[in-house]
Amino acid sequence: MLHTVEEVMTRDPVTLPEEATVVKAAKLMRDRGIGDVLVVGDGRLRGLVTNRDIVVRAVAEGRDLATTPLATLCTCDVVTVGPDHDVAEAARLMREKDVRQLPVVVDGRPIGVVALADLTLALTPGDASSDAPGLTPGDAPGLTPDRVSGHAPAPA
Repeated sequence: MLHTVEEVMTRDPVTLPEEATVVKAAKLMRDRGIGDVLVVGDGRLRGLVTNRDIVVRAVAEGRDLATTPLATLCTCDVVTVGPDHDVAEAARLMREKDVRQLPVVVDGRPIGVVALADLTLALTPGDASSDAPGLTPGDAPGLTPDRVSGHAPAPA
């Protein structure tokens, strides 16, 4: 039986309102040790801003980081999943869209994030500390632990 996204996602995603500044997002990323923040408006997902977005769309363009709102540089066309999606479907979407994480939403409101690292854990067969069986590589073709990490296995 496959895991659902809800079983492997990180709950309570880090969010900021659309009007928050780039500086606020950068400080939050630094303080939390994360690389992106979900951008919300009226509690609904409006976009995603990454540390790369900040560098490419704000710093490199000479924007005033203290006054530039996230709404002006976040990626708005964000692929999402629901908590009941299975992890193989999430893996397929990540492969197709070439993304490393997917916001998990219910009625447009973010409730979590599922990342490649979460799927890697789900791909690993269950161990003695887990009752849930892991995915096998056949459950999500093309998404293997070495592909997730970006490192090929060492030659034998």
